[in-house]
Amino acid sequence: MSNSADSPPGPVRRTFRHPAKVLTAAVFALAGLIFVTSANTAKGTNIRTDSSLLKLSDLIQQRSEKNASLDESVASVRDDIDTLARRDGGSTEAEEARLKALERAAGTAKLSGRAVSVTLNDAPQNATASPGYPDPQPNDLVIHQQDLQAVVNALWQGGARGIKVMDQRLISTSAVRCVGNTLILQGRVYSPPYKITAVGDPAELEQALDASPAIQNYLLYVKAYGLGWKVDEREAVTLPGYSGTVDLHYAEPVK
Repeated sequence: MSNSADSPPGPVRRTFRHPAKVLTAAVFALAGLIFVTSANTAKGTNIRTDSSLLKLSDLIQQRSEKNASLDESVASVRDDIDTLARRDGGSTEAEEARLKALERAAGTAKLSGRAVSVTLNDAPQNATASPGYPDPQPNDLVIHQQDLQAVVNALWQGGARGIKVMDQRLISTSAVRCVGNTLILQGRVYSPPYKITAVGDPAELEQALDASPAIQNYLLYVKAYGLGWKVDEREAVTLPGYSGTVDLHYAEPVK
């Protein structure tokens, strides 16, 4: 909005010979345009009640479920390819070892070990501020992309050998994005609570979480407004291998 002190120029007066006729013609023309537009849009259906006109949220959920199904199909095909490759027997032990190392580095192979799980959640409904804190704004009561990214970054810095968010393994090209109060990860949609699991040394992972300034800031909101925060150590965890595409469009692997 402009706060300029300059006054806008006054309107230019126009004169018409037959204002009533012109106004009547304009009204009928506008009405005709509305009828034509409505007919073309509806195409013989009831715009308000036609069940084929899905809400955007329904469409997103359908696409998410379809992507999940496709991920499972890709994983199954990849397993079949790996099985056939092992039957071939044409590779040496050194080549097999190098392939396994590449799979571990790329995140496409399963990974087992001790782990730490972090769970974040929105504040309870009708949450109020703790004594000494200002009343919350709507954005104070929900998990944001920066909160999830802060946890992921801290776990990597703590020496995590692999991380999954919800049920998906992260790789170098993974992007944690939030739209509203939902998480969109690799073509699939999730709602809180959000669970992040990292395989690595639990002590070092928790130390990295404690040292993160971004997480310290998040914990202030946990204390003030009741956002969810839970850290658990787990003795035996197996992370799934990433099953999506690993093609790089804007970068090349370092050789």
